[in-house]
Amino acid sequence: MTNDRYEAVIGMEIHAELRTASKMFCACPVVDTTVAEPNTAVCPVCGGLPGAMPVVNKLAVEQAMMVGLALNCQINAFTSFARKNYFYPDLPKGYQISQYDDPIATNGWIEVQTDDGEPVRVGIRRAHMEEDTAKSFHHAAPGGRGYTLIDFNRSGVPLLEIVSEPDMHSAAAALAYATKIREILRYLGVNSGDMERGVLRFEANVSVRRRGSQTLGTRTEIKNLNSFRALVRASEYEIARQIEVVESGGVVVQETLGWDEARGVTVTQRSKEHAHDYRYFPEPDLPPLAIDDTWIEEVRQSLPELPDAKYRRFVAAYGLPENDARILVEDVALADYFEAAVRGYGGKAVSVSKWVVGELAYLMNRDGIAIERVRVAPESIASLVKLLDAGTISQSSAKDVLGTMFESGRAPEAIVKEKGLVQISDQDQLAQVVDQVLADHPEEVTAYLEGRESLLQWFMGQVMRATRGRAQPQTVLGLLRAKLEARR
Repeated sequence: MTNDRYEAVIGMEIHAELRTASKMFCACPVVDTTVAEPNTAVCPVCGGLPGAMPVVNKLAVEQAMMVGLALNCQINAFTSFARKNYFYPDLPKGYQISQYDDPIATNGWIEVQTDDGEPVRVGIRRAHMEEDTAKSFHHAAPGGRGYTLIDFNRSGVPLLEIVSEPDMHSAAAALAYATKIREILRYLGVNSGDMERGVLRFEANVSVRRRGSQTLGTRTEIKNLNSFRALVRASEYEIARQIEVVESGGVVVQETLGWDEARGVTVTQRSKEHAHDYRYFPEPDLPPLAIDDTWIEEVRQSLPELPDAKYRRFVAAYGLPENDARILVEDVALADYFEAAVRGYGGKAVSVSKWVVGELAYLMNRDGIAIERVRVAPESIASLVKLLDAGTISQSSAKDVLGTMFESGRAPEAIVKEKGLVQISDQDQLAQVVDQVLADHPEEVTAYLEGRESLLQWFMGQVMRATRGRAQPQTVLGLLRAKLEARR
């Protein structure tokens, strides 16, 4: 079914764990719940025991302010906490300490680009602080007698919820927005962006309406999407499902959905809650926070260069092609690696960029390795590009050397020497090789002289084979042309 008659409307809620040493309201350490022993980072506060008193984590507040400023939000001078009441096994107190009426940041925006290059401005309605829940592990048992185990290590971990306006109209726009938010969080150092560990989770609010209408349709919320692939697939499926419902004369029901990755469908979890269902009321054990201009300015001064600014600088200062610059700034660690390599070369940024986003990125993707784990030092990439630009090694040899560097971490100079890859540029030496190749292939020489000029590249290949790829190509090309023309 075509979507031409309908327009999707998508808003997103992004839950990002903040990168603090301790939890939001207690001194328990934040641990990696994928490897830590269950229930080893728990105290009376995050365990929800009666009489335990929470205390606000100052660093978490400052990290939330950093995110708000990076998203062009207003940091509110008065912010307070509330109790959000609902009853789940992974919520030890029976309520979650969150923010409702007085979030820390409001009224922001970011600009993203979809694959078609069109810029989309997405409004940020609010960003508010809260605590994460515990983690449930559901186990099946014979006879349908399953059971659930709870790990409270995650309970109380600082969480920032970023709520967008419904400004996206395709799964591609939602993907671009989620990707940009992840980039910004990683640049700020407040979240690792590791979705496999669950430190960043997406929820998409999806509705459809007739194209040209300004009336919002009934929305559904797809919960706990923990990958970009899941975000795109779930959004596309839900858009198509809602269009089919409307086209068949049905009514879209407002509800909370889960995403079944294996079946590729959304599934009903519960009817959609409203704010009054949570019975919000002010948290009596935490006073409101007063945030003055001095504190906001201190946090603002601590902000690093953000992706958009870095992209503009890479294009303007280094002269990089826009696509190379965009790839580099997607990952702050990759951007830092590139700049370190440029410093190691003392310039030649475009040459360095081609190797970082080209051959090095290919090897990283092939082996599934992030830049932080690459054995090749930035200075070694710089040395490799120097050897290539100086004509010491050929392009093909440089690729071979990089492959060895990637596996071993060794310096390129040592590998070039060991493999005997120094390029032959001596004209007399290469002239002898060219003469021998022409003498060995008289029929091809005759064919070339009769008009088959494409054989020039074939002769080049023979010379390169004879020299094991070490011949300087431009010198060989000049010699071949001169010696062949002399036979006319």
